[in-house]
Amino acid sequence: MENNRTPDKAPETLEYDDINKRVSTKTGPAAVVENIFRKLGNLAFLFFLIPVISICVLCLAISLTPGVYFLQWIQLHVSDYSLLLKSFCYASGVAVGFLAFILTLITVVPLFNFPIIPFVKPYRGAWFSVESIPWYYHNALTYLVRYTILDLITPSPLNLLFFKLMGMRIGKGVLINTSNISDPCLIILEDYVTIGGSVYMMAHYGMKGFLIIDKLHIKKGAMVGLAAKLLGGVTIGEKAVVGPNVAVYPKTIIKPGEKYGVIVPPAAS
Repeated sequence: MENNRTPDKAPETLEYDDINKRVSTKTGPAAVVENIFRKLGNLAFLFFLIPVISICVLCLAISLTPGVYFLQWIQLHVSDYSLLLKSFCYASGVAVGFLAFILTLITVVPLFNFPIIPFVKPYRGAWFSVESIPWYYHNALTYLVRYTILDLITPSPLNLLFFKLMGMRIGKGVLINTSNISDPCLIILEDYVTIGGSVYMMAHYGMKGFLIIDKLHIKKGAMVGLAAKLLGGVTIGEKAVVGPNVAVYPKTIIKPGEKYGVIVPPAAS
């Protein structure tokens, strides 16, 4: 007997549209820049890194100058000292120079960052875009301090000073006990906010090939527990508590006084 059953169709292959390969919808120079970046891909990105690296090298050079100057000054005045005393003087020069490097770096980097702040705005679109350029520069400068000396001054008034100079809005009585922070100019911490140790705070995330940049707002009296992770678009209400090791996903709004992710032990019977 002949089988008239229609053969099953092969499942269709899912195809995803790569937004970073699309032709720019902008006009003028912005469209030219975006189309070149998207066409050349990683090659364009490497070219784009040249000014970023140049600015970082310049910041480091300026910040190291006081220490190097002080060491050379010591060298001119200790030539007749004993070897042991000379060694101590040079060691003291290195120590003082290192402290001078810390203080200089946290003030020099924000100076180079200052012209960029007005151009870092909430955005949703391709990674290779005109909007992502100031955002990338802003984070590159932030990470220059984060991965060199920021842990040495956290928590202290110095790390608060650095983040304020980088554009973060920080109220009175705020404690930030972490250096794991990106996009500081898009983060708002109201009065008496406490950020626990090793918390990750970033005002961006990636989804389905898109770069999404959105503000992170923590309201008055809120507390974020140890090693929690906060992403862009999150709002934490007044006096709310985020539990330790909790991930707060994009667009989450935590109500005032809510204990988000806090495990309450059962009452004793």
